[in-house]
Amino acid sequence: MKIDWAALGSVFGVSLVATVALVALFTLGVVGLTRQESAAASGGSAVLARTGAYACFALCAAAVAYGIYLIVT
Repeated sequence: MKIDWAALGSVFGVSLVATVALVALFTLGVVGLTRQESAAASGGSAVLARTGAYACFALCAAAVAYGIYLIVT
């Protein structure tokens, strides 16, 4: 049995980058919700922070759905 180390390394690299990007995107969503709460408490506009947070969560959900789509098909 011969292992294609270049392909294995490529899969590892893409998986690592995708995982870090997804975690960073989710973290931005959580930070956006936190800023939304602090902006609302200080009387500032919280709409932009909430919209950005929801956009981050929607992109996370889309990435997960695309991953499931790739596995199923």
